[in-house]
Amino acid sequence: MKFKITTAFLAMVLLLVSCQDTEIIENRPDGSSTAPPISGYFKKNVLIEDYTGTWCGNCTRVAWAIEEAKVASNKVVSVAIHNGNDPFHFQGIAPLKNLILPNSPLALPVSRLNRMIVWGFPETSNVQQALDLTSNNSTIGLAMNSTVANGNINLDVKIKCLDDYQNLKLVVYLLEDKLLFNQRNYYNDLYNGVNPIPNFEHNHVLRASLTNIVGESITGTVNGATLTRNFSIPIPTITPPSNFPNAPQINPQNISFVAFVTRGEDNIVINAREAKANENQNFQENP
Repeated sequence: MKFKITTAFLAMVLLLVSCQDTEIIENRPDGSSTAPPISGYFKKNVLIEDYTGTWCGNCTRVAWAIEEAKVASNKVVSVAIHNGNDPFHFQGIAPLKNLILPNSPLALPVSRLNRMIVWGFPETSNVQQALDLTSNNSTIGLAMNSTVANGNINLDVKIKCLDDYQNLKLVVYLLEDKLLFNQRNYYNDLYNGVNPIPNFEHNHVLRASLTNIVGESITGTVNGATLTRNFSIPIPTITPPSNFPNAPQINPQNISFVAFVTRGEDNIVINAREAKANENQNFQENP
């Protein structure tokens, strides 16, 4: 009898030790675009970076596709990065070009989803590709609070983690809406076939990058952490392109911001968020 009791006791001890040595990994939430939202997780937005130009008659195709994507989903964040003989030419475009097309010229139009994913041609027929990169269940959340007044910007970018992350980077953009300039259009079935489109309204135009444009490292990205990056700066002054000496400076009334987090190893965007000036956001957390 004593032998039986001792054997049972040893078995129980071994079971307890085995349980203590076992690493239990919780199931990750379903991150697919069609998965229902799970309470406590964050909405995941897709970032579309549109390399474009007012002179580029084929670029209206991408602009049209972005509009369609935004009608279809409220999880679409877009940035228009103007290049070339253009009044809104972004002079700091070289690091982005070297990132996405290191061995090729930047022959517009060019578009990327979540920074590095090629948006299939023609984009107007592949809107679903962008929507498939959205989700209801992200473990990274973003929120921005800003004040734009008296020529100055005070912006807080908050990042909340629901998982342990390493090697993440943050990018923060300053955009401008309602910039008017004629737009070339080579498509008869888009924008009523007008070419050029007079006083086309260019929105979400990249005017300044408040971080290194390819991202700045984030530390402390552990489960449960909320991190804040503050930007207190004057509204940037734009150097007009040589061919457009009267190109406008930034209008404070039309400022907006985009912030996104990328994986350091491949520069793929994990989540993105847009915000208007003087907006105070909460995290896009599922109730």
